[in-house]
Amino acid sequence: MDFASDPIARRIREAASRGTLSHALLFSGSGDLASAARYAAAAMECQGGQKPCGVCPACRKVLSGIHPDVVTVRDEQHKNLSVDTIRQIRADAYIRPNEGARKVYIFPDCSILTEQDQNVLLKIVEEGPPYAAFLFCAENSSVVLQTLRSRCVELKLHPAETGEKESSEAGVELCRLLAAGKKGSVTELMVRLEKKRLDRDGLAAMLDQARAVLAAALLAQYGKLPEGPEAALALTLGKRLTKQRIIGTIELLQTYRGACAYNVGASHVLGALAVELEEIL
Repeated sequence: MDFASDPIARRIREAASRGTLSHALLFSGSGDLASAARYAAAAMECQGGQKPCGVCPACRKVLSGIHPDVVTVRDEQHKNLSVDTIRQIRADAYIRPNEGARKVYIFPDCSILTEQDQNVLLKIVEEGPPYAAFLFCAENSSVVLQTLRSRCVELKLHPAETGEKESSEAGVELCRLLAAGKKGSVTELMVRLEKKRLDRDGLAAMLDQARAVLAAALLAQYGKLPEGPEAALALTLGKRLTKQRIIGTIELLQTYRGACAYNVGASHVLGALAVELEEIL
């Protein structure tokens, strides 16, 4: 699953937009920890509106692994990270960023951090410069000392969701893009879904979820407050789109939802849907 659709990604976006994203994050569990850390690093360096926007120069550099201020901490010469490597990181953290807003250090596998390493890191995580950030990855968070773990916000990832759940998340993402109104964003989403070979059942689930959120947005305009996990998104849609646009979009999604019952390729539906939705933005 594209990490941008993960519930943890939503928490990162919301915290980054409020300016409350912690400088010390611990990603644990069995999900894609590396992608989660890169996503959080992009949110910290992003120069766009929604953080991470994924398209500004800073985001592109982070996600491509070439941002000068985002360092993945490795020590190829030792089984565990040497304490000298950690001390170099500690010293480097006091050098201001080259071009970004933050100096971000990603530790992709905390199981190779010794107790001495973590004790050296503790002070810089606790008392370091305000622009320094530390992203730790550990399938089992217990490999991180409690003293260091207590300084971090832990975000626990889970294995990839089922296809239906993933498609529903895509429907929510589609509604976010409609609310943002950025030209080209819906087409980018449809291209990603096509590359992932979304089938007709998955497409139907995506359209159902999007219609449900839009319907809640329409009801919000008539005074009925939405409920559930997408209530805030529905309220945003209700404020940013007119009744006519919401109704027209629901009807459009309903039309393409009907096409899913016939022998129509999902890729063709995604392409046609992208064209029509871009006209609405």
